[in-house]
Amino acid sequence: MHDTHFNPAFWGIKEGEQKLTEKEKIDSAMIRALNYAKLQYQGVVDYMKSIGVNKRVHIGETGWATLSNEQYGNDGSRATDEYKSAKYYEQMREWTNKASITCFYFEAFDENWKNSSNPIGSENHFGLIDKQSQAKYTLWDAVDKGLFKGLMRNGKPIVKTYNGNVKSMWLDVKTPTSIIKN
Repeated sequence: MHDTHFNPAFWGIKEGEQKLTEKEKIDSAMIRALNYAKLQYQGVVDYMKSIGVNKRVHIGETGWATLSNEQYGNDGSRATDEYKSAKYYEQMREWTNKASITCFYFEAFDENWKNSSNPIGSENHFGLIDKQSQAKYTLWDAVDKGLFKGLMRNGKPIVKTYNGNVKSMWLDVKTPTSIIKN
């Protein structure tokens, strides 16, 4: 997710995608984000083989922030929101499960301490559940299925962000603005 700013070659809208819907543009960008992660993983596997190391490679940490007032937010790469985070989580889990790759998805809960001087900085918003005990879009189906019934965080039951209203969530979803040359 952070590479959407520092290495934007995969992040943005391709010239040929200009006529797609906003959702289709974002979904295409998220597929490129997953493919970028796969390339990083394969690079590690290939390097290990090149030095004669034959061991399984585990993904020690991956994730996608849902909020940022920094270069990943609306004034930057526009990478952070609940929809993109959910797409990345879904795609990453599908790939790693299918490929039998161990993956630590970062992380369960938003936390303030990672960047206490900037409460809405990206580092504080990688959780699947926010600081108000609300399950982000990624987990809405789990809330619907009752998987959090009886569980509390900070004395509050776990409920959906945006009161479970997809249209309200989409108001905070922004399409990347950078154009990728085909």
